[in-house]
Amino acid sequence: MSEKALEGRVAVVSGAGANIGEACARALAARGARVILADINIDGANRVAEAIRADGGEAMAVKLDLLDESTIEALFDTVIDRYGRVDILHNNAANTRMEQMAADGPIGEMTAEVWDAAYAINTRGTMLMIKHCVPHMIAAGGGSIINTSSGVSILGDIFNPAYSSSKAAVNSLTRNTAVQFGKQNIRCNAILPGLILTHLSREMMGEEQLKMLARHTLLPRLGAPEDIANAVVFLASDAASFVTGQIFSVDGGITTHQPYVGDVFANMGLA
Repeated sequence: MSEKALEGRVAVVSGAGANIGEACARALAARGARVILADINIDGANRVAEAIRADGGEAMAVKLDLLDESTIEALFDTVIDRYGRVDILHNNAANTRMEQMAADGPIGEMTAEVWDAAYAINTRGTMLMIKHCVPHMIAAGGGSIINTSSGVSILGDIFNPAYSSSKAAVNSLTRNTAVQFGKQNIRCNAILPGLILTHLSREMMGEEQLKMLARHTLLPRLGAPEDIANAVVFLASDAASFVTGQIFSVDGGITTHQPYVGDVFANMGLA
């Protein structure tokens, strides 16, 4: 793929003010895309946009609240007013606030408020972004929508059932979007990250838990935000022009194996 594979294209990235979203916005800009960084954390989005511009890219930050549909409409109005088109939409924003994830525990103790808070941003917000983006993509002759889901969307877990199931709904939404708009040359795919080492994941997990997850990862390292960014760039590009409706795991193989493999590795001295 050429260094300017996305030259002239306009990309909207939600949750772009830090962590995975930041890496994806930077990667898209490095390939030539004009990037709109949409985030409720406008200070973070401005910081990343300034860094992209300092590296010679084109970027602007727009405040976005996925709980408020009017800000989603305003976001795309701003993009169209400035660039006249949208070619790439990366729905990366999610409700991963520390207090939300801490309260997202046993189903028998789950409150409706915690459950609804996960779905309101992770699923409803993603749907609304697609709703307001698709007409502009159709007008531009097509585009690529990339949703950030999660590895936990396809597996049961002890923790965070609201988050996990809301991301499973994103997988279904991805396939439905691909079906409904494929004939308009709009592709829609989802990426399922495994454990990605960000400031947030390090804050939420102790070293012992990170070591345990590393033991179950097939590759000899944990993930980095750039691993997700590389997948986003591929799905946004013409290299993936015949790829739609797919759910891609980018997780070092952690969802690939039998549950005892990590222990076998440890017994063999490989973990």
